[in-house]
Formats: sequence, structure tokens, C-alpha cells
Amino acid sequence: MDRLRPRQRLVFSGFTKAEIEKMEKLSVESRELLQSKEFCQKIAKSFSISSARAGKPNVKWTEVRSWFASRLKENTSKVPSFTGTPKNQSPIPETSPPNNEHQSSQTLEGVASQAGEKIPDLSELKFEAKSCKDGAWYDVDMFLTHRFLSSGEAEVRVRFVGYGADDDEWVNVKKAVRERSIPFEHSECNKVAVGDLVLCLQERRDQSIYYDAHVVKIDRKKHDIRGCRCLFLIRYNHDNTEERVRLKKLCYISGQRSK
Repeated sequence: MDRLRPRQRLVFSGFTKAEIEKMEKLSVESRELLQSKEFCQKIAKSFSISSARAGKPNVKWTEVRSWFASRLKENTSKVPSFTGTPKNQSPIPETSPPNNEHQSSQTLEGVASQAGEKIPDLSELKFEAKSCKDGAWYDVDMFLTHRFLSSGEAEVRVRFVGYGADDDEWVNVKKAVRERSIPFEHSECNKVAVGDLVLCLQERRDQSIYYDAHVVKIDRKKHDIRGCRCLFLIRYNHDNTEERVRLKKLCYISGQRSK
């Protein structure tokens, strides 16, 4: 069996709405400026020290440059994405699903509908997808196209945030695509319970990757000026290894939070 390819992803959970709005305003600048290290470092630093990013990972300048690069490419190539379909335009074709592994640029709602899955309005949603190469979850930059397998299951080809076309992957719509997970706030540790499915940041010497995990045990501690000090024993689903982590490494998966 081939070894899983490591994906050198920085510790990052995505830009905030305000950060994206600021970068969109700056995207009118010249290509040379938007891709310069000094310019991107300045933007990343302003984001990282903002009060709106308290408790969240710092923004790296390479992530800013990758965002600008994707926007520049999108503006020049006009690659169709699933979130670009006007709300008054039906994403579902009039014909029935094509035969074996047919590909097109249909929207995710249309693919899901034909596969019998219910997907909400995508206009305000962000997604993450599970890589078939390492079993980890990565933020989705865009959905490129789709296909139906002979089994009737639908797959979409995704581009991950911070990665190029060489890392695009086909993923199963039902099993490997979901709404983007959200980091827990310090005040939300009481909402995490034993048995919960969470997304956990696994940090190793050469990489930091998000994997699904289940909470095995919780050691509640008194909070201090640093925030939540509780310890969570989690078991990773992909290899059954266990690790004690702080709340800052955990993200809640939509529909999985305990009541």
C-alpha cells in the first residue's frame, strides 16, 4: 500500500468576512503588488493583530498571497464555480443524470439533488472536503466539475484553499463534503461532551492537519486570563491514536454539537 502523501498545510481556519472584504477592495491593485512578499506580510500582520481574530490562528503571508493568486486567476480565466449560479437560475438540468462518470460544471445543489441528497442554499456557505490522499479535511476554494459513477453516486472535483490544480481531487459528495467546521470559542467548552465527533488539529513536527476525532474524556479546569484550560482526550478516527488537546485545537462539525 502506498504511503499517504503529506500535505504541508499551515495552521489556518480561513479568513473572516471582514478580511475577505478588505482583500477584495485591494484586489484592484497591480498583479506585481498583490504577489509581493512585503505587501502580503503587511496585510497578514494587520489581520493577525486584529481583535476580530482573537483566539484564532495567525494569518500567514503565504495564505494572503494564495488568496490573491486565486482571485487573479479567477478574474482572468473565469472558471465556473458552484457558488456562482444566480439564485433565480435553476442548478438542476432538465435531463436525467448522465451515464457512467459523465462530467460537467453543474452546481453542487444539482449534483446532490440528482444523487438524492439535500443540500442547502450555497450562496452564504463555505465547505471543507476530505482528501482521499491522507484522510484529512481541507477548506474548499471552489468546486470545478462533477461526475456520476456507475453506482449512481455523485462526485465533485474540488480545489483546496492554498493549493493549485495539481492537488485537485475527486471526492464523494455524500461522504467527503460538508459545511466548513468552526473553531470553538473559549466560552464554549461546556458544549463539548464525551462521545462528540469533532474536527481536531493534529500537529506534528513537519505538518499540521485537521482530522475527525471523537472526544473520549474531558478534564474540566478553571479558566484563567488565557481562556479555557480544560483538557480533552480525543481519539482520531483515521488511526485510532489518542491525544490530549486544548479547546483551541477543536472545531465543531455542523450538526454534531451536543445539546
